[in-house]
Amino acid sequence: MPKLKVTQGGWVVVCDGAKALLIENIGDEVFPNFKTREVHEQPDNKTHELGTDAPGRSFSSVGPGRSAVEQTDWHDEQERTFLISIAARLNTAAEKKETGMMVVIAPPRALGVLRQQFAPALRKIITAEIDKDYVKMPVYEIEKQLAG
Repeated sequence: MPKLKVTQGGWVVVCDGAKALLIENIGDEVFPNFKTREVHEQPDNKTHELGTDAPGRSFSSVGPGRSAVEQTDWHDEQERTFLISIAARLNTAAEKKETGMMVVIAPPRALGVLRQQFAPALRKIITAEIDKDYVKMPVYEIEKQLAG
C-alpha cells in the first residue's frame, strides 16, 4: 500500500458492518500520532432475535404451483443500518467542519454501502478510500500500515 499522509487533525475512519473507529491524528504528517476519538459498535444479535418468521410462500399466477420466497438476511440488514448510521455521523462531522480531511478504510461491501450515503461536503474532504478490513487491528498497527 502506498504511503499515505494524514494531516494534523485529520481523521481515519476504520469500519466494517459491526464496528467503527474514528481515529484522529494528533501528530503531524511526518510524525503521525493516532488517537481513538470515537468507537461505535452494534450488538451482535442472534438470528432468531432479529427475524420473526419463517420464509413465506407465494402462489403462481398460472396453475396450482407454489414457491418459497427467499428469507431476509437479518444480519446483512443490521450491518447495512449500522453503516448508514456511521455515514450519517461522518456527514455531520463534515458539515460542522470537525475535520478538514478524512481517510476511510472498510471492506469492499461496507465501503459500497458507505459511499451511497456520503454527502457532497464529506466527499470533498475524503482524500482516500481503502478497501481493507483493519477494524480488528490495534490503532498503532493501523498507523504503521498507513505510514508505510
